[in-house]
Amino acid sequence: MKNIKLPVILLLFYALSFNFSIANENRETFNKNNALTSKHPIKPKIKKSKKNNFVIDPPKLIAQGDQIYCPQTSINIVTDFTIDHDPAENGTQVLYIQISSGYSSGFDQLELTNPALHPNIVTSWDAASGKLRLSGLNAATETPYADFVAAVKDVVFNNSAATASGTRTFSITIGQANYLPSTGHYYLFIPNVGVTWTNARDLAATSTYYGLQGYLATISSTDEAKLIGEQASGTGWIGGSDAETEGVWKWVTGPEAGTIFWSGNANGSTPNFAFWNSGEPNQQGDEDYAHITQPGVGIRGSWNDLSNTGDSNGNYQPKGYVVEYGGMPGEAPLEIAASTKITIPVATPAANPNAVCDSGTFTFNATATIGATIRWFDAAIGGNLLGTGTSYTTPSISTTTTYYVDAGCESNRKSVTAVVNTTPTTPVAEQSSYSNCGPGTVTMKAASNIGIINWFTTATGGNSVFTGSSFTTPTISTNTTYYAEASNNGCINSTRTPIDILIYTPPVVTNETFPLCELQTITLDAGISEMSYLWSNGATTQTITVNAGGTYTVDVSSPAPENCTSRKTIIVEEHKIPQIDRIDVEGTRAIIYPVKAEDYFEYSVDGINFQDSNIFFDVPGGLQTAYAREKSGCGQSTKQFVVLVFPPFFTPNNDTFNDIWEVTGMENYPQAEVTIFDRYGKLVAQLSSSKMSWDGNLNQVPLPASDYWYALKIDDTMPVLRGHFTLKR
Repeated sequence: MKNIKLPVILLLFYALSFNFSIANENRETFNKNNALTSKHPIKPKIKKSKKNNFVIDPPKLIAQGDQIYCPQTSINIVTDFTIDHDPAENGTQVLYIQISSGYSSGFDQLELTNPALHPNIVTSWDAASGKLRLSGLNAATETPYADFVAAVKDVVFNNSAATASGTRTFSITIGQANYLPSTGHYYLFIPNVGVTWTNARDLAATSTYYGLQGYLATISSTDEAKLIGEQASGTGWIGGSDAETEGVWKWVTGPEAGTIFWSGNANGSTPNFAFWNSGEPNQQGDEDYAHITQPGVGIRGSWNDLSNTGDSNGNYQPKGYVVEYGGMPGEAPLEIAASTKITIPVATPAANPNAVCDSGTFTFNATATIGATIRWFDAAIGGNLLGTGTSYTTPSISTTTTYYVDAGCESNRKSVTAVVNTTPTTPVAEQSSYSNCGPGTVTMKAASNIGIINWFTTATGGNSVFTGSSFTTPTISTNTTYYAEASNNGCINSTRTPIDILIYTPPVVTNETFPLCELQTITLDAGISEMSYLWSNGATTQTITVNAGGTYTVDVSSPAPENCTSRKTIIVEEHKIPQIDRIDVEGTRAIIYPVKAEDYFEYSVDGINFQDSNIFFDVPGGLQTAYAREKSGCGQSTKQFVVLVFPPFFTPNNDTFNDIWEVTGMENYPQAEVTIFDRYGKLVAQLSSSKMSWDGNLNQVPLPASDYWYALKIDDTMPVLRGHFTLKR
């Protein structure tokens, strides 16, 4: 209310205002008794005159200066600033300037330039809250408003990050409470360790700020959450609760009382705005009240749910509460704060236009921060201004060119590129044709001045079968043509280079194996005439003569242009002439033993029938001949042997069948003797070369039918052969 001469009727109003002021002072005393520190709310000042007391209107701050800002520069936060105040009051003790929205800690800063021009002003920068404090030299006295106005005009903002973006809002106020221009409200953290939520609610409701009614803060936007949670000085209670209905969180204080802002526990949802910490609210115990989380616990400035008392110590012990002022029914806006803002203009280019081949024009598009002018340049720094506006069309260009766009700040320029690709030259093949002897693969090579090589099986169209300068074909068995095409990022030279592959049939050879008789020679033949030959012994003729066993190879090559080579292998097996070492005879079985057995030997005991086995059965008695020969006719050797046959029985009945008992083959041993005994060991007959058979009589008397035993002694070098036979009557 202005301090002017008033009609008498208004004097009553001053009196009422005085009583209201006294009530406020009493309320302040109540607040102090409830642990309010020096940061307690500010009340309207009362100026005493000689006749009566009257209320001094709070000052009105007016600021101008919504501006464009380029990072890494400095800019005054206002273009003009005034403080309209009651003539009865010319100054104050402190003024605050805060970056109340968009604050980037560590990069944003406020400072007073030309401090020598402001000798009565002392500044203090609080980086945590983004707040610059301006105060007089003597904290006990007031500093003229004029000094503060001059100082505010010299306060500048700067950001040290080249890539900074967004908007910064500056609030200027003479009160300690943080002012948020987007809501028009004031926020004050009141330290009070261990205060309960219900006590904090009541204390907040009894406090005022320049006539505005206080209440536990209600947070409905990101700006509020950041200012209260991140830029405030501590943790504290806020006005949310689900005590009425579990899981239904409402704001229960201030003008937003009754507004639901969250439903459910940690996995719940919000119909407007909420900023719970990770895993919150978790309802551990009777936790029905919202609280700003201790710094260092989870997300900075976020919320958690606590019981009415919280913990007695540690991270979840209440350290105070946050009071919000403004917006209550019937309250007029308070003008002890003013605000300005800066916008960092950023141009956002659209995706680069499609590349062109060889030459062409390009149209670039971009959007920018509202109110900013988009500019197009040919250099990242400085350079020529090519145009302005949301689009820019280049002249015809034949090389890839980079352009740059910004929205007024050179430091925020972004590059865009017009890509011009060169159409490659026709591919040059390393060879125009290849040949292959028989089915197989071929590795072909081709190159161009730029880009890549694609390989096709057709002169036009079709799909590429391979990409790369070197291409190894699959196995092919017939004449085939491949085509090489050059491409550079979509710019294609349509002239394809053909490369022929000729498949020749190599000479057909057959490997062979031949025997070579001992001490003889053999002629080896490559088997195909009118070719080129190279034998493993160095010979170059179609045939060679060798006299030793071994493995011989010959490379047979067809005439040009085929020049295909096949290798023939001839194994020469040297065969020896067999030599008989001995023949073992066991009854009618004979075994022929060579000096050294070989697989290519065969045997016989009659000179007609030969076999691989050297064992013979049922060999006739008498003098026999053993044969051993090489199968392919290299030669043979023989050796005689005797087979002695002892008849198992005889029947001396003069029927001309088996009438006598004699040893077949005994005639071959002149010194041989056979002694015959009856079953009692009595000598009954004796045979020799002069008498080689027995008729069954002893002294011309027939002996009875029975078994008789014999003993054959051939000579003194051989063992006696013994056995028995039967005489049948």
